[in-house]
Amino acid sequence: MVRIRGSIGDWPVDLTLELDAEDWRQLAQHMPPPPLGEPQVAAARAPASAAPVDRLWQTAQDLLRGSGRIEGPQLLAELEAFSGNAGAAKQLLVRLRHDARVKIEVVDGTQVFVWLED
Repeated sequence: MVRIRGSIGDWPVDLTLELDAEDWRQLAQHMPPPPLGEPQVAAARAPASAAPVDRLWQTAQDLLRGSGRIEGPQLLAELEAFSGNAGAAKQLLVRLRHDARVKIEVVDGTQVFVWLED
């Protein structure tokens, strides 16, 4: 599933595209092949280097799941507190914003992140 959210002028946009395995296969056929001699990025990654990021992502999900709903500024502050830097916290916030299990509501001009799954 691919979810696109934003706005065009004053019009809000919330578009969800559901793609099955065949759709992804057809899309992959249109991708150019990697240059010869260049290693595959996904294959070159070591699992150990991804582990800290995965732990942060899991913690971010657990935080929102545990609270059920939380205002964006408070969520950002808590993400920054456990991730240790503002950049990582913002990346986690963006991932949560685009997660299918998260709904964004606007209450009095403030984004509220709501966990949809039990």
